[in-house]
Amino acid sequence: MPRMTLINSARDLSGYLARRFRTPMQRSGRARTAIGGIGARALIVISAASVWPLHAAAAPEPACDIAARHAAALTDVPLSVLLSITRVETGRTEGGRLEPWPWTVNMEGKGHWFDNRDAARAFVHTEFQRGARSFDVGCFQVNYKWHGDAFRSIDHMFDPTENALYAAKFLAGLYAESGDWSAAAGAYHSRTPHYARKYRARFDRIRQTLHELPETGPLPAPRLTETPRRHAENNFPLLLPGAPPRTTGSLVPLGIASRGPLIAQRSGADGS
Repeated sequence: MPRMTLINSARDLSGYLARRFRTPMQRSGRARTAIGGIGARALIVISAASVWPLHAAAAPEPACDIAARHAAALTDVPLSVLLSITRVETGRTEGGRLEPWPWTVNMEGKGHWFDNRDAARAFVHTEFQRGARSFDVGCFQVNYKWHGDAFRSIDHMFDPTENALYAAKFLAGLYAESGDWSAAAGAYHSRTPHYARKYRARFDRIRQTLHELPETGPLPAPRLTETPRRHAENNFPLLLPGAPPRTTGSLVPLGIASRGPLIAQRSGADGS
């Protein structure tokens, strides 16, 4: 049985080829050059093969971004506006990128982030049975108490596409008042100027990172232009209680203070 040689790396292959083709002629410069060329080419081939999968396996587009693209196509809301809003609401840093996360819940003022949809739904359903009614869910943090009647069910509210479309229609109405998307974003959070300004400032910073967005294909993740925040942290949950549903105005009623962060508290957080 022929002896088998285990090759684990480009260096092993290069050495194996050099030994395999070693002959008395190797003392000549030509032979050494030829064998060295074989090893170099083998190294290049293996290096390319090991790097290629990293480029071939592109990261999947975030669910909230897919939903934002769909909502933008069905409304007059610019894609960059929706991408920015969902990042302000549910953004978390992943590999130096700010990305939205659809399985976020603010339950009566306390924020939670879940690994998957089933875990988020199970938590909300348990709390609902307990009697909770004021909670925000999904990519755009829509509140059940004031906007739940626009959806077939809580599960329907969690759906990124439906959640994004509802938020887009609401934003379009706010834009019709001011003619300015930045002002609409501020009003989307609160009609109270103090809270609207803070939200609007963060919205503007994020939107500035989203230049020349493609209409098709994967969306680029926005660059972080500020100090990265703690994982899954969000300081601007939507839809505070305190006013009847379907009023013209913000998802946060006039005069209601912004709550604390959705996921984690930090010193100097916005709101009361």
